[in-house]
Formats: sequence, structure tokens, C-alpha cells
Amino acid sequence: MKDKVSMLVDSDIKELNVFVDDAFVSTEEGKKVFNIVLDSNELIDLNRITDASRIINKKLDKSGLIGDDIFEVDIYSKEKGE
Repeated sequence: MKDKVSMLVDSDIKELNVFVDDAFVSTEEGKKVFNIVLDSNELIDLNRITDASRIINKKLDKSGLIGDDIFEVDIYSKEKGE
């Protein structure tokens, strides 16, 4: 899944100096959540996550990559030191 999301959005979020580190589906409280983990060579502040999320959500909506069984998309940054 990570490769598909990376191919879809990495060129669009490159200007924000972030890239997709991981993408996976988890189950939270009985609902499927599509998780996208962003990373960078520098610290990622909340504004960049917000900007990247807007871009990623638009691309995902148009792509049809996410099925109807996904309840939520959660986009967040990888913590430094991991």
C-alpha cells in the first residue's frame, strides 16, 4: 500500500520536504482507518502536515484507492528518533 500512495502523492508533496514513510490500514474501535505516515529529513511542523494532508486527501479522493469500507484517513508525521 505504501508504494501505491507514494507513487500517487510524493511528487506533489515534495515541495513541502516531506514524503510517505508508510501507509497501512488499521482497525480502531471496530472501524477501518487508513494511516499515512509522513517523514522528512527535518522536523515536520503542524502547518506542513496540514498542507500535505490537503494535497493527499484531494489525490486520494480522485484516485479511488480507498475503498468504501475505510471509515477515516489519518495522516501524521513519524516521530524523530524512530
